[in-house]
Amino acid sequence: MTNGRKSRPAAATPEKASRRPIGRPKAIDVAQASLAQLLQLIRNGRATTRLDLERKSDLTRAIVTDRLATLQTLGLIEEGELGEAIGGRAPRHFRFRADAGAVLVAILDRSSIAVGVADLTGQMLGEHHEAADLSLGPDALLDRLTTLFLWLMGEHGGKNRIWGVGLAIPGPAETGDGEPISVLALGNLSEWRDYDFVSEIALRFGAPVFVRSSVQMMTMGELRSDAAAANMLFVKLGRSISAGIVSDGRLHRGANEAAGMIGHAATGENSQVSCHCGSRGCLEAVAGGDAMARDGMAAAQQERSPYLVDILARNLEITAADVGHGAQVGDAFCAELMARSGRLVGESLAPLVNLLNPAVIVLGGTAVQSGDILLAAVREGIYRQSHPLVTRDLRIVRSRLGASSGLLGAAHVVAEELFAADTLQNWITLGAPRKQPELLALINVARTRRRVAPSLPLPREPPS
Repeated sequence: MTNGRKSRPAAATPEKASRRPIGRPKAIDVAQASLAQLLQLIRNGRATTRLDLERKSDLTRAIVTDRLATLQTLGLIEEGELGEAIGGRAPRHFRFRADAGAVLVAILDRSSIAVGVADLTGQMLGEHHEAADLSLGPDALLDRLTTLFLWLMGEHGGKNRIWGVGLAIPGPAETGDGEPISVLALGNLSEWRDYDFVSEIALRFGAPVFVRSSVQMMTMGELRSDAAAANMLFVKLGRSISAGIVSDGRLHRGANEAAGMIGHAATGENSQVSCHCGSRGCLEAVAGGDAMARDGMAAAQQERSPYLVDILARNLEITAADVGHGAQVGDAFCAELMARSGRLVGESLAPLVNLLNPAVIVLGGTAVQSGDILLAAVREGIYRQSHPLVTRDLRIVRSRLGASSGLLGAAHVVAEELFAADTLQNWITLGAPRKQPELLALINVARTRRRVAPSLPLPREPPS
């Protein structure tokens, strides 16, 4: 319920197996299935009139009429405009009520957070980005997220409209069978260890929570922005380096939710810096944002970069953004460092390009927004190391969504999970997923373990 993955059913014992119902399905199960089928047809736009719904669903006119009345009573659909009359009365179209509920989304990064609210189709209604320090611990971040979410809800609808929460975390969203997910990527911070962050959010907002890695959420956002990119690689270049893989329009997540960890590909560089995975020479350790900042600091201290010497004197630190800006204004060292990082990324991507033959590679993250030097170097590395056939029609572009891609992707992930066939049948007769007994039971368990945040005011301006 909390992470969007289907739990593994327990093996049935002979005693349990003997109690399974035999014969015709229950009437309530048939009703749920037909309600879900009609709602999906209307929501996807495949059929929106009574006659089309009868044809597409193979249900009788009486059942379709009854189910449409039920869906209207539940507030899930409404009557729309009249269609074109063909030899008789003009048909009435039905439309899905995207405003029947809302979705909250959040992107957690090591130095920033972003939050947003969307309707039930995944369309963003509002978003907010700000700097954050995750080393302050989960309680501080949870309180901040609560404040921001409450503000968004005050701007775009009340608390009872929240149907689900999408959460993107900086690393694989691994989960065990039946175990609640925690922010595993932050396990090196002692405050985050064994902290059930997801259950806390479900408890505070009374809604199911779906978790993915940030790169997977960003990949889904980019996929929704470019429907032609059914075969795509999305590459996040920031403090960490990772990739999202889309094949035939579907995100490949891997057996342990860890697909796309290209930041740990060996580069062959003779580096003395150890990656947090324990190896040396990993792409992330020699070309990621922290590596740029580290090399930039060394260059400033050794006075090899006039621009970075000045930045260090003023700010007492060097960041990857400083290196990128230095490259833009013509500092030779910064330009060379950006080009080297881009080349290493491109050469590491080339085997994936040969393997997957994508139509487009989208580069996102903070590092790629710092000018064209990095982008050009990535292209050079890919084209030089890949087979001409797989690069003949390949496009390599910068993300058009920027920091918003993860929020858009998270909104679509939640919408898809809520309206997946099995999930939809579980809650459709209740009118909203937040009323499911399984979710209410999970929330009650979480309530016995943790405190509930006090009610906070709904600020009309972004909280400072």
